[in-house]
Amino acid sequence: NIKDIDKLRDSLVKDLFTQARSNSHVLADFKAHSLDEIGAFVSTSATEYDVSIGGKKGNVTLFSFDGKLKVQRSMQETISFDERLQAAKALIDQCTRRWSEGANPNLIAIVNGAFQVDKEGEVSTARVLGLRQLKIDDADWQQAMQAISDSMKTVASKAYVRYYERNDATGKYDALALDMAGV
Repeated sequence: NIKDIDKLRDSLVKDLFTQARSNSHVLADFKAHSLDEIGAFVSTSATEYDVSIGGKKGNVTLFSFDGKLKVQRSMQETISFDERLQAAKALIDQCTRRWSEGANPNLIAIVNGAFQVDKEGEVSTARVLGLRQLKIDDADWQQAMQAISDSMKTVASKAYVRYYERNDATGKYDALALDMAGV
């Protein structure tokens, strides 16, 4: 009692999904191959200077001899903070209370904004790390910055490979569309 159009849709979806899964495996294999080859080339290049480069970390851009093509390997680390971030927040609160006596409350709101959480309950790594860029000569502030440093942990690392071709008309590099980030 199933309509023909529903059977046809079901067949189409299952067929396309099978092909998509197969192509996803091909992309995953190609990404792994690309990362291995780039790593091997970087190591080979380093031996020219009698040095050994350990690990597969580090961003690198490789160009073809004529500069028309480029391949980029970029590494992205995900940083998380442990409970010591709360100690840093308490120290920063002490500083802002001391420094802002009689000041506009908006000043405190700016600093506290670095510790606001998103929908998942996570603080913005960029905003918290941005506080470490401030050159403030205060013992409590320095202790807070040390607590932030101590609380940081790299919880994940993800490698990306991107391919580009220079557009002769514009001189800019256009990305070759391969979504390998998810594989």
